[in-house]
Amino acid sequence: MSDTVLPRAGVRDTVTDREITRQPEVWREAAGIVRKHRQALDDFLGPLLAKGDLRIVLTGAGTSAFIGEIAAPALGARLARRIEAIATTDLVSHPTAHLAEDVPTLLVSFARSGNSPESNAATDIADQLLGNVSHLVLTCNADGALFAAHRDKPDSFVLLMPERSDDAGFAMTSSFTSMLLSALLVFLGDDAGVVESLAEAAGDVIGARADLEALAARDPRRIVYLGSGPLTGLARESALKLLELTAGKVVAYHDSALGFRHGPKAVLDGESLAVVYVSSDPYSRQFDEDIVAELRTSLGHDGVLTVSERPLAIDAGPGLVLPSLRGLDDAYLAVAYVVFAQLFALHSSVRLGLTPDNPFPDGNVNRVVKGVRIHPLPQRHDRKGDQ
Repeated sequence: MSDTVLPRAGVRDTVTDREITRQPEVWREAAGIVRKHRQALDDFLGPLLAKGDLRIVLTGAGTSAFIGEIAAPALGARLARRIEAIATTDLVSHPTAHLAEDVPTLLVSFARSGNSPESNAATDIADQLLGNVSHLVLTCNADGALFAAHRDKPDSFVLLMPERSDDAGFAMTSSFTSMLLSALLVFLGDDAGVVESLAEAAGDVIGARADLEALAARDPRRIVYLGSGPLTGLARESALKLLELTAGKVVAYHDSALGFRHGPKAVLDGESLAVVYVSSDPYSRQFDEDIVAELRTSLGHDGVLTVSERPLAIDAGPGLVLPSLRGLDDAYLAVAYVVFAQLFALHSSVRLGLTPDNPFPDGNVNRVVKGVRIHPLPQRHDRKGDQ
């Protein structure tokens, strides 16, 4: 591969670059939408949250599923409630395994387009299997099937994201962060200060894009993203973003700080780069710092990069520190941290000579998944059908 780095203008000419860099503006819009609907949201959620046996399931497909993986641990801890992240792809293929308990349930669906077959099937299956289910839908597309199905449906509340969050590019960027941020604001309360802190941090990441371009120019062939708790879901999304925008030409892996040692560490070789998302929790970040120190013994000082909200207690090494995020829960950190992964994936894609707005021109992988058959639920599994 040539060592020539493509000019940054090539990156900035893309739709994907525009959608990544304008995220702070879109976050402010999203927060405004939550604020506008605050009373209606409280009226909808209040009676549900008053139920002691309420089960909350966060669901989506692909990147949208990772929103739930990030949000669930944080919301569960803050609300002291049973909150689970289950992908629609799992709910649809094994419905009775995941919806075995017929308890009051709030299904929170995340969907960029709202046209993925699994997104719509998951809500239909929940309606068939559960006697008491409500739906909170966060989507970016007012023309999507999910929006249309739940807009006027009893026991449903649809929160439409800002129009600009409906990414035109292949990869989910502002749609992902807008839905994640909105979900946190819906359940944890509006906080303009948090949104501005996230916007400032994202600006710092965008301001460091020359460093990300240089990082991509190193041509690492294997990238490992690590993060714990809510940041494990972020690590998963980061790895997917790199796989998507480089059309699989760069191997990307994810794990937690502790889990990585249990076998997956075998993925590392001499050309690997590890990115560790560091927790803001004083106890949890100790495990992140331990894996950073360990990996530097095998990958070298420059083979491990950290993203954190304050300097590490160990030898600093290469990394990105975003001080405006201090004091925020890890789920909020993920909103800003992911901008690093998005821009790195974008620069890596362009360096490989790909078109990040459509890295799969042959249609092998699509913006909205195709080819999925939704099989009807057997009557014996339809509890309502037995009534």
